[in-house]
Amino acid sequence: MELFPPVPYESWRDSKETLHRFTQVVGKVRLAAAPRRNHWWNVPFHLTGRGLTTRPMGLTDKGAFFCIDFDLVSHRLVITTGDGSEASFALPGLSVAEFHRRLMSALAGLGVSVSIALPHPFDLPDAGRPFAEDHEHRGYEPAKVTRYWQVLSQVNLVLEQYAGQWSGKASPVHHFWHTFDIAVTRFSERVVEQPSTVDPVTREAYSREVISAGFWFGDSRFPAPAFYSYTAPEPAGLADQPLAPDSARWLARDGGHLAVLDYETARTAASPIDTVQAFLGSAFRAGAVLADWDIARDACPGGVTDPVAMAPASGRD
Repeated sequence: MELFPPVPYESWRDSKETLHRFTQVVGKVRLAAAPRRNHWWNVPFHLTGRGLTTRPMGLTDKGAFFCIDFDLVSHRLVITTGDGSEASFALPGLSVAEFHRRLMSALAGLGVSVSIALPHPFDLPDAGRPFAEDHEHRGYEPAKVTRYWQVLSQVNLVLEQYAGQWSGKASPVHHFWHTFDIAVTRFSERVVEQPSTVDPVTREAYSREVISAGFWFGDSRFPAPAFYSYTAPEPAGLADQPLAPDSARWLARDGGHLAVLDYETARTAASPIDTVQAFLGSAFRAGAVLADWDIARDACPGGVTDPVAMAPASGRD
């Protein structure tokens, strides 16, 4: 398997738009059925050796947990319960409406009573159309979806390595179904006072100072995959700070700035992983220094905080 294989946005746009909506349907089930966590950590998906998982949630009417997995090797949706019951169906060829119908039918058959509060896409061009009425999106090329999962899995490991360099509060590395990106967020634990006019989703997500790092596969506004980082609240002068490598840049977006490294630049570098780590580190330092984070206190080189373990190994067996 090639490290960081090519995944140009236009080459799988139809499959991406369909899969994105599939994941939003399942994600809204997860939102309804999983216990709430700080900063909405109960919302995203996590990776498995074959695709994506909601992790156990529930309960069913019989008191068992249930879990929904996207098997992106066999291209099936698999629903399992704690009592050993299972239901699954193939993904290729389904419209969003048919996927929604089959999912809700399978859940009911397993004794899962769950209701999606807002059964339509979030922040997508067809946000006003219910999932049950979307017969348009049905593109699903298995090879391209598998490639997406393989890239996602490789990026996941890079972000896990990056996450290991910080011993302060940090989120898991997780895949957001609403924005279709994978990210990890570091926190300073400094409380952010937000106006009452800010929506409740944003208020909870950014109730503390954060620096987030991640990767997305592109969208209509930025039609290319890329690594990114942002600081919130954004300190003055952030976009004037240097980034590594020189090809990385600050991008104005939604009233703030994203540090961006094109995936194509990273994948064709002499050392792709080192290039991404240098980029994420430079973007983090840019925000953390300006926001006066205690970097020395919470740095965790090599994922180690124990001073004995960090000491030179000479004289020890």
